[in-house]
Amino acid sequence: MFDKYDIIVVGAGHSGSEAAAAAANMGSKTLLVTMNLQTIAQMSCNPAMGGIAKGQIVRELDALGGYSGLVTDRTMIQFRMLNKSKGPAMWSPRAQSDRMLFALEWRKMLEATPNLDFWQDTVVGLMISNNKIKGVVTGMGMRIESDAVILTNGTFLNGLIHIGEKTFGGGRMGDKASTGITEQLTGLGFLASRMKTGTPVRVDGRTIDFSRMEEQKGDENPSSFSYLEPAHLANQRSCYITYTSKDVHNILREGFHLSPMFSGRIEGVGPRYCPSIEDKIERFSGKDAHQLFVEPEGWNTVEYYINGFSSSLPDYIQFKALREISGFEKAKIFRPGYAIEYDYFPPEQLKYTLETKLVENLYFAGQINGTTGYEEAAAQGLMAGINASLKLQEKEPFTLGRDEAYIGVLIDDLITKGVDEPYRMFTSRAEYRILLRQDNADFRLTPRAARIGLASEERIRIYENKLGLTEKLKTYLKSTSIGPEFINHLLIERETAPIGQKMKLAGLLLRPQVSIHNLWPIIEQDFKARHGIDELSSEVLESVEISVKYEGYINKEAELADKLKRIEEVRLKPDFDYHSLQSLSWEAREKLTRIKPETLGQASRISGVSPSDISVLAVFLGR
Repeated sequence: MFDKYDIIVVGAGHSGSEAAAAAANMGSKTLLVTMNLQTIAQMSCNPAMGGIAKGQIVRELDALGGYSGLVTDRTMIQFRMLNKSKGPAMWSPRAQSDRMLFALEWRKMLEATPNLDFWQDTVVGLMISNNKIKGVVTGMGMRIESDAVILTNGTFLNGLIHIGEKTFGGGRMGDKASTGITEQLTGLGFLASRMKTGTPVRVDGRTIDFSRMEEQKGDENPSSFSYLEPAHLANQRSCYITYTSKDVHNILREGFHLSPMFSGRIEGVGPRYCPSIEDKIERFSGKDAHQLFVEPEGWNTVEYYINGFSSSLPDYIQFKALREISGFEKAKIFRPGYAIEYDYFPPEQLKYTLETKLVENLYFAGQINGTTGYEEAAAQGLMAGINASLKLQEKEPFTLGRDEAYIGVLIDDLITKGVDEPYRMFTSRAEYRILLRQDNADFRLTPRAARIGLASEERIRIYENKLGLTEKLKTYLKSTSIGPEFINHLLIERETAPIGQKMKLAGLLLRPQVSIHNLWPIIEQDFKARHGIDELSSEVLESVEISVKYEGYINKEAELADKLKRIEEVRLKPDFDYHSLQSLSWEAREKLTRIKPETLGQASRISGVSPSDISVLAVFLGR
């Protein structure tokens, strides 16, 4: 019934969808196996993409030829650029999406992808021979052969759903759990553990009194995630903000003795940075109120997601507490919040390509590696899909450094440091934030995508056009002077000192009070005439402004990254006997042996490996 496939992707969440698209677009004959074809790339938690650091990842996915940015742009109902009051390294795009349209658009794009087939079934086992993957076994008894397999099982591996004292199997509400894979892999020597995550109550918007809440509108001039398509969001839906109170907290405490989290029935560790409401009440006991974001689920639905009210308390406790919150006095709910506990595999068992160390051509991506969040999962899926294809084509692996992408930071953190709680990306995790901005992801990564054949001709054309315009404007600003008679009225208006003689435009742009949008009306006609240009996008203007204003910082960070690459690129043999180096600390010998770092740089970031241990290795290697 089935021909042999190059790659089988197990699971069609955000990670599996990106993995399947990347593999197929790189020419691999790919099969996407999922329990339910109606829930491809479903937003199981909040209906939003992006946010602080996460928005940078979506831009990187798009620059590399992934689909997440395009899907988000085509289905968004609100767009906001977060952290605009801070420096550009912190700016982060975020969008509310229409949950149903998001999944539908993903399916449409996947179905339009050549080399990609679909099969609705559950994978219950893997075909492995001589520590090499040979295919999968499904619940319907199908044995499907392939040269590589990418597991993106999300929260489905032995998933358990908890609502108060009620516990039942499931990968998410309404979907059954997946069994068999964990047991087989642990039998082969893989380490597995448990994690938990949760989701909040969903509320009927017809019963919410929005007049008692703070309205949160989208940006006046909304942008987009993808570099391929211009922003097109003409109308937006508002979100709303409300707060819990002492009374709400007291009601929730009534159910703490029934909480699976406090009773010990949940073994898995939950996300530190997205805790349940009961966890927040315990952890921040001195705080009388917590902020809640009331987010619409789409254009044509009354369902609302209550961000910040995740809970596994009994449903009647959740409902009673909800009705004490301002605006929810008459609320009706669609479903209660719940916690879900699931298996994951500590990611130190992976190579940089996300291939497992124990079984050749078997890849892990997404929550199976201990991460949380759509964006983190999608990034791993894309990288696994790329690398599985490259390996089958006998080409060099594709990896990203910490100075090249947030995706590089994510994967390096996972395989080097491991996780003891669900991993979420933050800007603070990246050493090179000024280099890894959301505005320059295409400059950083589209040439890399082109070299491995993942960037379309259209994407390359758009990239080259933007690069050319950016360089022309930057050169113009640095080489063109302007006299006091043309600029002083603006400088006085912007409350900065007027000039007494001609000054380079780039010098004026260095002033905090002056932006490119202030200068543009004055210089637009001259610039366009000199270069024969009809129009220049705000994206190009913004990119040039950041480049000019922060050039010193950018260059300094780039120099630092280049220096550290000297240690980063020193390769270590996977079979190196660290126990033979008695000068290494015992902890370093243990961890280096277990993790098997690929480079000296990776070894330096392993917890418990000291600078003196790295010096010992460097001396031994003649460095």
